[in-house]
Amino acid sequence: MSDSPGPVYDEGWRVMGRRTAWWRAGAWCGRGTAVRVVAVAALLGTTAGLAGAPARAADAPGAYAFDEYARSVTGATSTADAEPLEPGTTYRSSLPTTGRLHYRLELDVTSNAYVSVTAVPPPGATVSAGDGVKVSLQDADSHSCSVDTAGIGVGRSAHPVTALVERNASRSGTVCKGAGTYYVLVERVRRGVTSSVDEWDMEIAPVSEPKLEQVGDTSAPEDWDSASPTPPTGEPESREGGAGFDTATSLGQGVWRDDIRPGQTLFYEVPLDWGLQLYATAELGSVSGDAGFVPSALNLSLYNPVRGQVDDDGVGYDGSQRSAALRPLPPVAYANRYAAPDHVSGMRFAGSYYLVVHLVTQMAEDFGDGPFDLTLRVRTANTVEAGPAYAGQSEPRGIFQVTAAQDRESAQAGGASTDASAGGDALMRVLAVGGIGGGTVVLVVLGVWTGLGRRRGRPGARAAL
Repeated sequence: MSDSPGPVYDEGWRVMGRRTAWWRAGAWCGRGTAVRVVAVAALLGTTAGLAGAPARAADAPGAYAFDEYARSVTGATSTADAEPLEPGTTYRSSLPTTGRLHYRLELDVTSNAYVSVTAVPPPGATVSAGDGVKVSLQDADSHSCSVDTAGIGVGRSAHPVTALVERNASRSGTVCKGAGTYYVLVERVRRGVTSSVDEWDMEIAPVSEPKLEQVGDTSAPEDWDSASPTPPTGEPESREGGAGFDTATSLGQGVWRDDIRPGQTLFYEVPLDWGLQLYATAELGSVSGDAGFVPSALNLSLYNPVRGQVDDDGVGYDGSQRSAALRPLPPVAYANRYAAPDHVSGMRFAGSYYLVVHLVTQMAEDFGDGPFDLTLRVRTANTVEAGPAYAGQSEPRGIFQVTAAQDRESAQAGGASTDASAGGDALMRVLAVGGIGGGTVVLVVLGVWTGLGRRRGRPGARAAL
């Protein structure tokens, strides 16, 4: 199944994003899910033990929700000992204060490859503006395919930072083109004298993009509407942001309301099909009392489906309402990759884009611990266009697609998907992570799974989560 565009739909759709195993299991089981899931959890031990108990937005401000199914991988100090990374699999690792870590990647001759590294300082860690993470992708002869550095920024507030490297299989020249072994190099950038020396956790997400069936345009579109439209108005709808890419809360066009605390980073997912154009702003509400001033208090960033940063904006805060806005972005198009500016080249895929909002820890010193009112205004323009035909399957599957129609409908209703196979797959992964040891438990769970699947199975199951 190729990453072809989904059906045409209007601007007002909303889509459920990646849900936890419990949401997907609930969608699969239907009514009474809570009883069944709790029963299974009781048999296995504890609910937290099953899914790895990832942090959510409701946890301590600054906590990052890692992919609950991420594999553990240890970075090596030499390429000779580098552990392999597989496209389509998410990994969790750690980054020391000094030294360079190596990971191995096996690539074919035709696919583009992307590796994102999200480095997560401990909540409340002391950081400087220049602290961050540097990631490089090299071939077996130490030729550099791509280098990216992501920094904390002038807000000097500990928060997740994401760098992306890529191997472009169609690039001109002879470097980084062939099939074979490549290496991902990760190192900490530490420029502050007083910066904390704690290890940083990392989430590593490699992705592969197949070649096209037919070569299309090799230059970026020159004409597109770069005017900023009027942001959506109306009564905002409450929507709680996630605490990581994997738990990002899906948003469609509209006005959305959330709370945010100093040091907290919130993640939202906006599915965009080919041809659609995104506009977004983040507003921090006013507060009463004595006024102070915090420079770069609120930051809004946009990341594309492979977690490459497309654009960002930051604003200071003095107690009066302030807003950060993305610059005008082009419609999603495959040929955007041939443009030089990041805010154009980053809009090269259909799929899930991520709005990431961070409120700096220094806000607490002048304005208290909050929470503060956050309003997101999201607008999508244009109509869906036919996307390129890929000659193979991406890894992870479906990453360059929008979510299936039944998920769009369930998102509009504010509920979870009713797709049978998606929930069944999630529950099986939960059981696998939990490490069931008793044969009786296996038989009981499989019996429930089979019976429910027969009664509640329905056509149109997703091909990929």
